Amino acid sequence: MLKAYVTAVGNASRGLAIVATALVIAAMLVICQMIAMRYLLRQPTIWQTDFVVFSATAAMFLGAPYVLLKGGHVGVDVVEMMVGNRTRAVLRVVASLLGLLFCVIMLIATWIQFHDAWAGNWKHSSVWAPPLWVPLAALPISFTMLCLQYVAQLATLLTALRAPVTGGHGQVERKPGATSHPQEIIR
Repeated sequence: MLKAYVTAVGNASRGLAIVATALVIAAMLVICQMIAMRYLLRQPTIWQTDFVVFSATAAMFLGAPYVLLKGGHVGVDVVEMMVGNRTRAVLRVVASLLGLLFCVIMLIATWIQFHDAWAGNWKHSSVWAPPLWVPLAALPISFTMLCLQYVAQLATLLTALRAPVTGGHGQVERKPGATSHPQEIIR
């Protein structure tokens, strides 16, 4: 059951990474179109700047669960390198709990903002004036996925913490080819 959950959440995070990649590519293409419109055809641009900002921002948030899945977030490991394996595992659990708490708070806040934009029919203040719920939708989606990814990471870390591989003299040792990344422990 745990393995199925971790796999499903990982696949969903990979799917959002594909969407984030498509948004970045779309933003780059729109920038090229905007440059051609402004400087080659001497035409005004109305929607392009807003689209690029909204797309790039959505890509950043939607790609965050995949970055968490791959262990790519910035971290300071000075303390982690000075402690033993067991303490290191406990520190990772505590860090994941704090990350989950932050993401739950942000999920609530972004859901409220998204709902207000939807219910109030908020529009952007630019000439294009797109409805703001469209770009704001990326925030609760990404924080929901970050919460699910943190739960998967915590479950994996706690499973590994409960059943360490012990060698001689009760010391924890790694299996050959083992990785320190929590998502790899469950596989």
